[in-house]
Amino acid sequence: MRGEGFMAVVGPGHVASWRVSPRTPTWVRSYRFRAVLGDLCGAWVGSGLAFYLRFGELTPYVLPYLLVSLALPVVWAFAVALNRAYEPRMLGVGSEEFRRVVQSGVALTAGTAICSYLTKTDVARGYVVLALPLVTLLTLLLRYALRRSLHRRRAAGECMRKVVAVGHAASVEELVRLFQKERYHGMDVVAACLPGGAPGDFVGEVPVAGDLSDVPIVVDQFRADTVAVLACPEMDGQALRRLAWRLERTHTELVVAPALMDVAGPRTMIRPAAGLPLLHVEHPELGGARKLVKNVFDRLVAAALLVLLAPLLVGLAVAVRVTSPGPALFRQTRVGRDGKLFTILKFRTMRRGSEQQKITLVSDRDGVLFKIRNDPRVTPLGTWMRRTSLDELPQLINVVRGHMSLVGPRPPLPEEVARYGDDVRRRLLVRPGMTGLWQVSGRSDLSWEESVRLDLRYVENWSLTLDLQILWKTWSAVARGQGAY
Repeated sequence: MRGEGFMAVVGPGHVASWRVSPRTPTWVRSYRFRAVLGDLCGAWVGSGLAFYLRFGELTPYVLPYLLVSLALPVVWAFAVALNRAYEPRMLGVGSEEFRRVVQSGVALTAGTAICSYLTKTDVARGYVVLALPLVTLLTLLLRYALRRSLHRRRAAGECMRKVVAVGHAASVEELVRLFQKERYHGMDVVAACLPGGAPGDFVGEVPVAGDLSDVPIVVDQFRADTVAVLACPEMDGQALRRLAWRLERTHTELVVAPALMDVAGPRTMIRPAAGLPLLHVEHPELGGARKLVKNVFDRLVAAALLVLLAPLLVGLAVAVRVTSPGPALFRQTRVGRDGKLFTILKFRTMRRGSEQQKITLVSDRDGVLFKIRNDPRVTPLGTWMRRTSLDELPQLINVVRGHMSLVGPRPPLPEEVARYGDDVRRRLLVRPGMTGLWQVSGRSDLSWEESVRLDLRYVENWSLTLDLQILWKTWSAVARGQGAY
């Protein structure tokens, strides 16, 4: 289709054209190739390791399994492709890519068992039990390493998708802000189309290139590969359908952002009714079995960490007592689930009498939170413990007691809660956490509004899977030390 042209009338006596060509960027093709190569390598290493562990040496009996080990990488790549885990929209961000790899492993294992049963074939179960989990695990590790490499390149401004944003100015400006803040998504808004928009205007630093009818022309003008349609009354179902038809010719990806803020995918489902695709939004599940599982998980993990980290905790307590006068632990009243007060435990990082000195200091942040980047009350040891988050380890005791969770909203002070509005009070529907979305997204560098938005997003979408993802990201956030003061 390369070289074929289409015409569009954009005004009286004015005709513009745009080309039709596949718009898969070079970096996408390269990334997909490396993903396939990584999957083949992971399957080759996994199957070879399973063969060695199960059989140890080459004999006539194990020759068929050697052939299976040699063929498994190709079969594995085919199974992953069949599960659509190489599609560009799956690569580089989100958990869907990893979920589909796991699904491929489960499906291949089940398929092997079923075929063995139907054909009455004797299969060395030890080999199957080793090979397919190893292949799946190695594939996940290689995919994760590949994704980290992509995120580093995106942080440097490479491997970005060029996006044309369609909607009202305020929505476009918010979208640009979010994409600039979270560069790892790989979205770079290069132009905007607004209702009644005219070329020459700007939304922040993004040029307005036309109105809603000019989207395909703008896509070609800026060589964009993605169109993001925001909540906009002018873009009704019929207009959106026509836009999709026109973008289909240029292989441009179309994404639609519904007017739902911070609602995760598991809570949304499209169900057809009367020929209409209705988006159903489930209520957040704040109790029941999931709450019990989270509570048990939190307490067991916290208790295990207290035992494993006991020598470190004792050493830090001694260091605090030796380096500055006062107790090793700092106790403070915080507000927990349903507004109940509890005493939070931390290693003391400030000099004695710091709470009385607070009234003489001015916060670096507007809003409810009191934060000072270079707080004169903090001891040298306290500065180091805050940067590494070691001062928060005693909160494991709060988790074991049931006052806190491993993951949750930031535990607020009573004077902060007194200034909460009705919306912000939803933070108190779950237990506060030692870490959370606020911890892995900037910590003290976040504004009050952004901190509230992240906490409410967690409350609305919490799950054990999300907790595990946040715990995993916490290690890198702590290592960076960004926003820790």
